[in-house]
Amino acid sequence: MEVVLLTALGVGGATVVGSLIGFLFKNISHKFSDIVLSFAAGVMLAAAVLGLILPSLEYGGDYGVIITVAGIFVGALFLNLLDRVVPHLHRLIGTEEEEHSNGKLSKVLLFVTAIAIHNLPEGIAAGVGFGSGNIGHALIIAGGIALQNVPEGMVIISPMLAAGVSPKKTFICAMITGLIEVVGTLIGYFAVNVASVILPFALAFAGGTMLYVISDEMIPETHAHGSQRGATYALLVGFCLMLVFDVLLG
Repeated sequence: MEVVLLTALGVGGATVVGSLIGFLFKNISHKFSDIVLSFAAGVMLAAAVLGLILPSLEYGGDYGVIITVAGIFVGALFLNLLDRVVPHLHRLIGTEEEEHSNGKLSKVLLFVTAIAIHNLPEGIAAGVGFGSGNIGHALIIAGGIALQNVPEGMVIISPMLAAGVSPKKTFICAMITGLIEVVGTLIGYFAVNVASVILPFALAFAGGTMLYVISDEMIPETHAHGSQRGATYALLVGFCLMLVFDVLLG
């Protein structure tokens, strides 16, 4: 339990670390953030496959394939429904600068709310990873999500400061988005431990949410500013690095 709690704090704290970087470097280039985000996407992709989807097949028994496929699609559909309520993050990032000053603050607050809501299923995925009992896989999943949270925390800062939000309130908002992920991690962990029978489906569901985030949010964002070649290689580096860690930890 101590490892789960520390991991939850680490995953949520990564957003705070990113926000601190955002305060120090308010004009971070798109190229740099795209490379970092792509690397995180590669890590998350490996974590989703190795730490969630393959274990789901293993624990599912005779119906493993059916349970896993169903879980992946239900997870993806869950986030798809969520995106119908909360606009896509890359759309908010792209349009925030075009708003007039009167509407800028509400746009930024919607942007921060979107990040906070999207952090919940990511946290759940990190928590569910520990339900498999494989600490190595669980840490890989949490590490991938934490890496993704760093650039996410970075992009919160500049729009909020530009909209007139005080540095103190901006930092508090960043902390809240990270706290949502801590809560999600604990929810995922306790859910699969209370009802271990749902573990195969829960693992696949978490894997589906991660695949959806990678394909629908992270890759489009990293390919939207002319850095797609570097972003592609950064994704491959992240994926292969996690393959090496999986072999070493396995």
